Amino acid sequence: MILRNVVLMGVSGSGKSTVGRMLAQHLGVDFLEGDDLHTGQNVARMAAGIALTDEDRRGWLESLAGRLASASAEGSGLVISCSALKRSYRDILRSGAPDLLIVHLRGDYDLLAVRMATRPGHYMPSSLLDSQFATLEPPDAEENALTLDVRQNPDRLLLSIVDRLHN
Repeated sequence: MILRNVVLMGVSGSGKSTVGRMLAQHLGVDFLEGDDLHTGQNVARMAAGIALTDEDRRGWLESLAGRLASASAEGSGLVISCSALKRSYRDILRSGAPDLLIVHLRGDYDLLAVRMATRPGHYMPSSLLDSQFATLEPPDAEENALTLDVRQNPDRLLLSIVDRLHN
């Protein structure tokens, strides 16, 4: 199998980090929690319930694209969890890795609201779920994307992604 760069995308609570870590371990590549690269100012805004603007996200997305470009240049592969809610955000990410596989973890509002309310230690308040759904532009057929339903267990999601990477 050719090592690939993969971004797990979706609204908060969709399981990007959980599935991303599993995938990276399965592939033997690094995993990057995209939220870890947010500036302190962005984290503070989100923690206060203030949705980020496109401009707030730009530097963050460019940093992630840089990491993807490095992994591509090294031939090492990288799995990143990143909301990547808009096509323009995913375009920035693809600037670092044109062959990027986007995995959209899709779930309905009620399920993800419950997940967010019960997840410990995350700065993202449930109040921002509305703005995330309002911002979400699901990937289209031109984006080399795989959309999976988060009602499936993480092991099943992993198998679906690995199957896509082999084909």
